[in-house]
This record gives sequence, C-alpha cells and structure tokens, in this order.
Amino acid sequence: MPIFNAQEASEYDSQITRLVPGYELLHSTTAAQLAVTLKDNAHILVVGAGTGKEIAELATINSTWQFTAQDTSSDMLDIAKQRFIDLSITDRVTIHHGSPCEIKQQADAALCLLVMHFVADNGDKKDLLSAIATQLKSQGKLFIADLMRPETSYEQDAQLVLCQKFGLSEAAADRMKHNFEHEFYPLDRIRFADLLDECGFNAAKLYFKTLGFSGYVSQKR
Repeated sequence: MPIFNAQEASEYDSQITRLVPGYELLHSTTAAQLAVTLKDNAHILVVGAGTGKEIAELATINSTWQFTAQDTSSDMLDIAKQRFIDLSITDRVTIHHGSPCEIKQQADAALCLLVMHFVADNGDKKDLLSAIATQLKSQGKLFIADLMRPETSYEQDAQLVLCQKFGLSEAAADRMKHNFEHEFYPLDRIRFADLLDECGFNAAKLYFKTLGFSGYVSQKR
C-alpha cells in the first residue's frame, strides 16, 4: 500500500477529485446510508482515513458518533489531526497510524473507500478484509469502494478522458496509465465476491458506479 508523503499528502484533497470521477458523490451517498443505518453513539472505522476530510464531514451528521481514523501515512494523519483540532472533534476521533489489524476498538460500521486497489491480491487483500471483519461488530456494515477490473475494452480510456475534462494534466494522465498497468491491483466482480465471502461478509450490494470505480455495501455475518 502506498504511503503519501509530504507534498503528495498536502495536495491529496485537491488532486483526488480529478482522479476519481464522482468522488464527492461517492462520499455523499456513503454518508447518507450511514445516516439512516447507524444509531447514536455508533463507532465508525475509517480505513485509509487520509487527511480526515471524510471523518470531518461525517462528524456533522451526528454529534454522538465516534471514529477511528486509520492510515499508514503519518503525513496524511498530521493533516487530519490539525483538521480535527480546527473542528473541535478531537475527543471523538482515535487516530491509528499503522495496520488495521492492530486496532482493538469494535466498530458498528467500517469504510474502506479507494484503498484496496493499492493492495496486491497475494494474500494482502484478504488480510486487509479479514482485519476489517475482526474490528466490526456482528452484522456491522462495510462500505467499500474501489477501482475494479475493466468490463469493457474502452472503460479505462473513457475514464482518462473524463479525468482530463475535470482538470487532470497530460503528465498526470500518463502517470495514471502507468499505474493502471503497474501500481494498481483491481479485482473483477467474481474474485471480489469470493474474497468477501472468505472473510466473513455477506454478498455485496452495488450502490455506486462510475466507469472504473464501484462502491458496495456488505454486512458481516
């Protein structure tokens, strides 16, 4: 899994909307589902919490919700810490720098958005999903969105065209093409379903789709 350092961390929030079509919609539709499925005092695990923007927005939905912000990048988490201080929500957020498997807090729901395609399918994807399952309470929901394997021959090209329309530079588009081939590990729907089942989750329901990215919700058995 990549670690976003220094400049990459500081530029993440401004860059990600150019890289992921529908980025804001993905997060707002995820948040809406949390709003109608979680009760007061719920605990939410956010895997790959990054700069904390996601938690900052969720914290406004319910003032009693608690969060665990996990990430492997200390630079990203430093930005998140300052954001939580500025919003006066530090008492509601536990920050964890390291692997999700080290977290002890049991969560009512877990979010893993735009993380798993960075993880190789050599046992590491299964380890990540298993760790999340361990942190979830029985019947807890996992909201997971990821870059999936293309289902048409032109999906990736169309994705790049759309991203450039959103302001992605030509150099960044070339880097993204490289990442598609060498840095990302997307799954097809069948392999994704098998992994979820192996890790103790029910069949996933699709709730978001835009070109290469798909968002699913699944419940821990």
